[in-house]
Amino acid sequence: MAKRRDVKKDIDFVTFEVVSDCLTFMALNPKQDNEKAVEIIKETTEIRNELIARVNHPDGKDNPKLIKAHYRAIYEDLLKKMDEQFSKLSGLTK
Repeated sequence: MAKRRDVKKDIDFVTFEVVSDCLTFMALNPKQDNEKAVEIIKETTEIRNELIARVNHPDGKDNPKLIKAHYRAIYEDLLKKMDEQFSKLSGLTK
């Protein structure tokens, strides 16, 4: 099982990639409406904070199976939600 610190680092890495791509989009496309990109950044930050809070408060501290399932669910949510954020950003480029 991964350490909590490693899970937090993974969450930070993936969410900051979304934020970085949004900022790059805004820099490369100054004539487009950047308000939607800012909204994506805000949503990503909220998702990051929620996931970090979930990491800090695992369910079933005494049962290793429950903890493993808890962290697996966090990773699944992270990947699903960040994929949605990347899709939203891709929609802005069309």
